[in-house]
Amino acid sequence: MASHEGAGGAAVAPLRVLIIDNDAARARQVEEGLASDAIVHSATQVHGRVLLDLIAKIGPDVIIMDCNSPDRDTIESLRQVAQSNPKPIVMFVEDEGLASMQEAIAAGVSAYVIDGLTPKRVRPLIETAIARFKVMDTMRSELKKTKDDLASRKAIERAKGLLMERQGMTENQAFSAMRDMSQQQGKPLKDVAESVITIFGIIGNANDRDTK
Repeated sequence: MASHEGAGGAAVAPLRVLIIDNDAARARQVEEGLASDAIVHSATQVHGRVLLDLIAKIGPDVIIMDCNSPDRDTIESLRQVAQSNPKPIVMFVEDEGLASMQEAIAAGVSAYVIDGLTPKRVRPLIETAIARFKVMDTMRSELKKTKDDLASRKAIERAKGLLMERQGMTENQAFSAMRDMSQQQGKPLKDVAESVITIFGIIGNANDRDTK
C-alpha cells in the first residue's frame, strides 16, 4: 500500500499492524477502524517462538490482541516479545479482572482495553499505545545506560586498585596503562578493566593453591 502524506506534506509510511485474534468478525472491526492508511496482517492466536518469528518476519509498528481473558500462555508470550523484540501492544479483553490487567501491563502491554472494541476507537488507542511505548522505551534505554555506566566505573576502579596494590602503580599510572591498552587493542576501557580483574583473579587463585 502506498504511503500517505503527513503534516507539511512529508510522505509517511503506512502503519504496519499485526492483529492476533481467533474471531474473524472482531479482526474486521479493527481493520475497519484503521481505514486505508495501514498495512494489516492477521493471525489467529499464536504463542512463544511462533509469535516471535511472526513479529520478526512482519516487523509491525503495533500489535493488537483480542481475547476473552489473557491466559498464562498469552502473558508469557507477551513477556517474550517485550524481552526480545519489544513492540507497542494493544489488548482488547472482556475480562475485568484486576490481576489479569496488572499481569498484562507488567508483561509489556501498552494499552489494556476492557469490553470496548469499536472501529472508531482503534486508531486513537493505537496512537496512545505507540506514544506510551516510546516514552517507556526511552526510560528503559536511559536506565540501562545508567546501569552500564555504573558497572563500567566500578570495574575501572577495581582494576586500578589491583594495579596499584599488585604492581605498585600510582592511580594515574594505573589508569594510563589501561587507557593505553584500550587504544592499542581497540577495546572499551571497561573490557580492559575486566580483563585486568580476571588476570589478577587467576594469579590470586594460583598463589592460593601453591600455598596449600
